[in-house]
Amino acid sequence: MNKKQETASLSIMKIICISIILILISGIGVLAVNQKLSSVKITLHNGYEMTVLTAKTKVADILEENNILLEENEKVVPGLEEEVFDGQTIKIKDKSEREIQISKVSEETIETSLDDLLATYAPITEKIVVEQVTIPFETITKEATGTGDETRNRVIQQGEDGLKEITYKIKYQNDIEIEKTVLSEVVVKEPVNKIIQVQKVTSRAAVETTRTTAISTGNGTWSYSASDFDLLCAITAQESSSGYNGALAVITTACNRAQARGTDPLTEYKRPGQFCYTIDGYWRRRLNGNYASFVSQAVSDALNGTRNHGYYSFRAAGTHSGTLIGGNVYF
Repeated sequence: MNKKQETASLSIMKIICISIILILISGIGVLAVNQKLSSVKITLHNGYEMTVLTAKTKVADILEENNILLEENEKVVPGLEEEVFDGQTIKIKDKSEREIQISKVSEETIETSLDDLLATYAPITEKIVVEQVTIPFETITKEATGTGDETRNRVIQQGEDGLKEITYKIKYQNDIEIEKTVLSEVVVKEPVNKIIQVQKVTSRAAVETTRTTAISTGNGTWSYSASDFDLLCAITAQESSSGYNGALAVITTACNRAQARGTDPLTEYKRPGQFCYTIDGYWRRRLNGNYASFVSQAVSDALNGTRNHGYYSFRAAGTHSGTLIGGNVYF
């Protein structure tokens, strides 16, 4: 082989080698292009972070590829058999740590949740409400002059509750009251105070001790209960409270009639149109011992036979002629 042929043969061999090299490089490049690389962050137990490029997706393969081994007290999140993708993180933690996993929520799920929330949302409503409220009356005590060993309370004015109207603005949600505001208050009726009069009087026991069995000549015994005796005294006091003689004259009139008719003084006091018992009700305010002690003494004496006149009737002074005793004319 001459020199020219040898040179040509070497040139062909170079071309063939270069072609083979180019083919191999192209194949490797195509292979690299076909394998997609992902960027994955790895956070170690000690807090160190590293970012790696990998074509693998399985957590165990990625750790093995980067020569990372788990110790007995460590765990990996996500798990070794799970897959991760570009931009995700692999965390190596102590097994004692609790991992809060937040699941991905799709836009469709969020939209459905908002629809459900709006469907269950209850609007707030307002109402104007007017309520009537009672205003309690007060009790006032007044002391009256008097003597005796016992205190008596007498109601001289009954109490009455008042009334007011309160206007509220009330807010409701789900039919439940959540706010209540007072807008106005108007008094419709003022309360009337209860007034109690406190007076010192002679006790009923003391009155009873002054009253013995009442005897009238020729008509047997007049006997009264404590309440009837109190009624006799109240009527007598209403007819005349000027003094002992005036009170004795009134009860004497009733005793004179009772002796003549075979009845008793209280029956005579109750006859229609004769004494104040049936004419007006002013005698009621004198019940329960609300009279002077000389009145009870005069009644007791008359029931036991004491008299200061022999008449059967009387009128107010100046209306009739007769005997004047204690402001009344007897005839």
